[in-house]
Amino acid sequence: MTIRVLLADDQTLVRASFAMLVASAGDMEVVAEAGTGREAVELARSARADLVVMDIRMPDLDGIEATRLIAADDDLAGVKVLVLTTYDTDEHIVEALRAGASGFLVKDIRPAELLDAIRTVAAGESLLSPGPTSRLIARFLRAPDTATSAVGGPDALSERERQVLTLVARGLNNTEIAETLGLSPLTAKTHVSRIMGKLGARDRAQLVIVAYESGLVIPKVV
Repeated sequence: MTIRVLLADDQTLVRASFAMLVASAGDMEVVAEAGTGREAVELARSARADLVVMDIRMPDLDGIEATRLIAADDDLAGVKVLVLTTYDTDEHIVEALRAGASGFLVKDIRPAELLDAIRTVAAGESLLSPGPTSRLIARFLRAPDTATSAVGGPDALSERERQVLTLVARGLNNTEIAETLGLSPLTAKTHVSRIMGKLGARDRAQLVIVAYESGLVIPKVV
């Protein structure tokens, strides 16, 4: 299946570079490009994109609000958002995850990593590697936010599900969770799906937020 990608960035050169890279992959195509957040929301609908690569800082409507509008639109329920950040200086990344983004990329990412990230998020996984995730949470996640208030807490989970949720929050994928807990990958995937259902979470990124905000996982100060 071809992944339909929408590129949203106010810098024409950046969009052009990403577009050339995506076009070079046989399993994805660029269906539209947006220079503002408002254009990104409109084109996500009209171009029938599967995934939006969304810059945070854009005119008219920033990437965070654009992500929130996409995530809240029932007609765009299947659209994933992958946000771009200048990691060390961007303090809005957690807000973007709360808004509904499925992960984040550093803007100076290597070409192959961008393509792998698009495939990962399009497949329903979250792009949340253990190191950057824990550092971001430690720096910026300090109090619950209304954007996740509708998501349940871990009290309703079984002990095994709480273990799985903890590992998801640490950035492990299903295969790594299975290896850590001595489960089959299918069982690990089933646990993650059930946890998302019980908590009313949109994706794994929201599971990470829930795990940290509930105190199930305590961030290490970096």
